Amino acid sequence: MAAYLEHLLHAYGYAAIFAVIALENVGLPVPGETILITSGIFAATTHELNVVGIVIAAAVAAFAGSVAGFMLGRYGERHVLHRLGLDERDLRLGRYLFQRFGGRVVFVARFIAFLRSLAGLLAGANAMPLKRFVIASGLGALAWSAIFGFAAYALGREIEVLSVRTAVALGVLVLLAAIAGLRFLRRNRARLQIEADRAGSARAPGR
Repeated sequence: MAAYLEHLLHAYGYAAIFAVIALENVGLPVPGETILITSGIFAATTHELNVVGIVIAAAVAAFAGSVAGFMLGRYGERHVLHRLGLDERDLRLGRYLFQRFGGRVVFVARFIAFLRSLAGLLAGANAMPLKRFVIASGLGALAWSAIFGFAAYALGREIEVLSVRTAVALGVLVLLAAIAGLRFLRRNRARLQIEADRAGSARAPGR
């Protein structure tokens, strides 16, 4: 994978970074975070790319892809939710979470691999206000691209031989964040589901 991504970076440069990260944020299973880390190390060891350009390309791509995913989720809601395998209770819980914690969910999801690709779709499908989504997604995209881009570049410059270990270390950090998020959701899912059901009942007409 790393060798293939390096080939893409050598051949297409910033365009490859933009395309892969944008597609990941629309919801496709492509290695967006991996190409960001690889590009930071690639810039440090080959000097063919500029790290600032990498961070800018990644941030713009992440933001553009997430907005596209948001629109897809908003206007293709039924189809998207069906493909994701969500039932009515899942939808009600998702809508409740995005209404109550929307901005924080979108921001934190940027750092969790499998949530990053779905955050835009879920935010759109769960009717999160566009303005709140744009602000949270923009800030998250900038923070994510800067942290991972500059960290990979700095470590790649310092010890080129440890480039693979660098990617693994950053990947472990992402995995730990994902585990923490899943544990929180698992421990609090029942309580949040009850709150979502109550909120849905309170808004239902005739009740």
